[in-house]
Amino acid sequence: MSERFGTVAVIGAPNAGKSTLVNSLVGQKVAIVSPKAQTTRTRLMGIAMAGEAQILLLDTPGIFAPRRRLDRAMVQAAWGGAQDADFIALVMDSKTGFSDRIEEMLDRVADRPEPKILILNKVDVTPKEQLLTLASLLSERVKFEHVFMVSATTGDGMSDLRGQLAAMMPEGPWHFPEDQVSDATDRMTAAEVTREQLYLQLHAELPYASAIETEKYEERKDGSVAIHQQILVARPTQKAIVLGKGGTRIRAIGEAARTELSDLLGRKVHLFLHVKVNPDWEEDRGLYREIGLDWVE
Repeated sequence: MSERFGTVAVIGAPNAGKSTLVNSLVGQKVAIVSPKAQTTRTRLMGIAMAGEAQILLLDTPGIFAPRRRLDRAMVQAAWGGAQDADFIALVMDSKTGFSDRIEEMLDRVADRPEPKILILNKVDVTPKEQLLTLASLLSERVKFEHVFMVSATTGDGMSDLRGQLAAMMPEGPWHFPEDQVSDATDRMTAAEVTREQLYLQLHAELPYASAIETEKYEERKDGSVAIHQQILVARPTQKAIVLGKGGTRIRAIGEAARTELSDLLGRKVHLFLHVKVNPDWEEDRGLYREIGLDWVE
């Protein structure tokens, strides 16, 4: 059998489960996941292997109505991912169903030339009748090559989805080593792991307006790595939330992030976190470069 290679843009509304789906297809964690909407900020590449096929998955930010510069940059990254792909996979939260946002997305996707597949996610918490009705309604609006009903969390239907994606990939040489799972650098991974812990541990306490800036990533002679990161927030009240009473919260965030990074990088990690108040961090062009987004006027 000859090698196959192709790209799939995974698009959808925030909280549709795109990152969980990409992680499941890859077979390990490459994208951060949290209950908070709009967790994915930039276009992340996950690399899944299925038989002779190498599938490049573009996990895009959730498509939503942008209000600020960061929002506009994220939405641009999402549609940019669709333009670079061989196929478009539209992921929908089957439990939530239709909304104005979904209507707008369907209109834009319908006109695109790339072959499209529909993935109805979260079937483990959705009544079967609702699933079938939703699949029928969506298929009337957009010509989908295939429709899949899956649960990225439990794994239901994921094997069939992976197999079909593999069969759809064009013949051609692999673009990445067989054991590579993502295009993210260790520096980017470190920032994302810390940001995930911020979301997981602070939930609704911390507004969406926070970012992680890696100031220094230093390889040490003993094989360990020292990582210095700044947690950027907009207001002093947010800084107090991140620090917690007597610094307990930031220590817990750092400990959890350090443990996960040690596992991911396969080496000892020294993680140093600092919180900085910068009301204008969203206007910092350098930070956009750091997190992999284009500056949008």
